Amino acid sequence: MSAPAPVDTVPPELSEAEQKALDAQNAEREKREQEALPYRWRQTLQDLTVVVPVPPGTRGKQLDVSLQKRAIRVGLKGQEPILAGELAKEIRVDDSTWTLDDSREVTISLEKADQQTWWAHVVTSAPKIDTTKITPENSKLSDLDGETRAMVEKMMQMGKPSSDELKKQEMLRKFQEQHPEMDFSKAKIG
Repeated sequence: MSAPAPVDTVPPELSEAEQKALDAQNAEREKREQEALPYRWRQTLQDLTVVVPVPPGTRGKQLDVSLQKRAIRVGLKGQEPILAGELAKEIRVDDSTWTLDDSREVTISLEKADQQTWWAHVVTSAPKIDTTKITPENSKLSDLDGETRAMVEKMMQMGKPSSDELKKQEMLRKFQEQHPEMDFSKAKIG
């Protein structure tokens, strides 16, 4: 007697309440996992900021910090690194920096090579976050580079009337006010 063939089953869809409960449960698990890391981090589409606590009174010459295209190492010389591993994605090494703040934490700014994606984690050995739940900060047009800004401004203008169309609409409105006896319901501007 042979075993029955496996049947592809689609998991049943969750109700809205079940989905909210699952999302809350996952968010709580994710929060616990992130708080357990020996560092804190946040990101924008352009960069990642990682803050690594070090013993109070630490001096820059005591630090061992290495930033490579796909790897990071942060710690004290001669000791196990506090943060080390393969980065989730590539960085622009020449545009990435680190500083020692108040002799008690190292702040690392990693410039993303691909500035159109969210990272699920800093290093591949760390627990992932759900990047679909990220709510990006509102950005200003002035924050964008020239080419991107021009494209966004052009997209924002799509569907809006041009200055010529606005002039025609204004002329029609004035003419309608001067001639209320006329029916303009089928008037077309063109």
